[in-house]
Amino acid sequence: MSFDRIVKFLLIFVPVAIIAELLGADPLVVFIVAALGIIPLADLIGEATEELAHHTGPKIGGLLNATLGNAAELIITIFAIRAGLLDLVKASIVGSIIGNLLLVMGLSLLLGGLKNGLQKFDPRTAGLNATLLILAVVALVVPSLFDVAIQGNLAAEFGLSEGVAVVMIVLYGLSVLYSFTHANPGHGDAVTREAAEPHTAKWSIRTSSLVLVGATIGIVVLSEALVGAVTHVTETFGLSEFFIGIIIIPLVGNVAEHLVAVQVALKNKMELSMAVSLGSSLQVALFVAPVLVFITLLMTGQPLLLVFSSFELIALFAAAIIAAFIALDGESNWIEGAMLLAVYLIIAIAFFYLPSAGGTVPHP
Repeated sequence: MSFDRIVKFLLIFVPVAIIAELLGADPLVVFIVAALGIIPLADLIGEATEELAHHTGPKIGGLLNATLGNAAELIITIFAIRAGLLDLVKASIVGSIIGNLLLVMGLSLLLGGLKNGLQKFDPRTAGLNATLLILAVVALVVPSLFDVAIQGNLAAEFGLSEGVAVVMIVLYGLSVLYSFTHANPGHGDAVTREAAEPHTAKWSIRTSSLVLVGATIGIVVLSEALVGAVTHVTETFGLSEFFIGIIIIPLVGNVAEHLVAVQVALKNKMELSMAVSLGSSLQVALFVAPVLVFITLLMTGQPLLLVFSSFELIALFAAAIIAAFIALDGESNWIEGAMLLAVYLIIAIAFFYLPSAGGTVPHP
């Protein structure tokens, strides 16, 4: 059975999750089935967006992909903000970035290398994305470093996070504009099944729009159930809210895109695979993270501070640097993939034993 069929089969968990929530089932069951149901809905959002791109043209289609690529995770984090789970929100930002760079790229390089041997890609595009990624990580690090000096001055802390968020959104817009004016793909979420397997549109604009709206509504419903069960899951298994945010939520929201990256790597289209992993990380760092700052402001009256723990910053820097090194030479092999996966497993194990991201965890 293909990856796509497996993902579509998971749609059965959508009604199961809704029924379980309505019947007041065990929160652990609700959490599991809601997570499984979100996976195919996120895949449908990506598929519907790609179908719309066939009708609207590459520029508008690329813009849709650039804004809706992480819709599932964004919706989950909005409900987490409403529930006051800000540690989970910030952890999911870090988890998405390191997951794309270490887990997704690692699996792509490992499986693609084992099947195809040495694989090559355009080092200029990959290098540009890697440079943007390091810049984005620096932008996320700056508020954390300077927070030590201005801690307690809420006006300064809010102003710093908001100012950095505005700069990041502008930079993301410029990077999207640049990708539109150049032939080589620059953003992973705009380089998915359409680029991997060119085909004519199978859905009309009306059908694509209805699927997009329906999948989004489904994710909204399941996200509320998922977030509502987080506290119970943390208490039952002794997991920290931080671990769920940094490992589990990114996997649930992005697994469909992860599968696309691995599929194109197996087909020896490593340039597209690198664009997915690097581009998705860029979207989270330069778009999702700063947007969440202002969404939190609208929902709570206070912005989300872009202040991360030392452990999160170390993980971000490690992932960005190793990904940049791999991207610079324009070649990849399976051992590089194994190294990326090893780093991801080490970080996941370390975060599993970390009690929380705040309070007991020191900031730089």
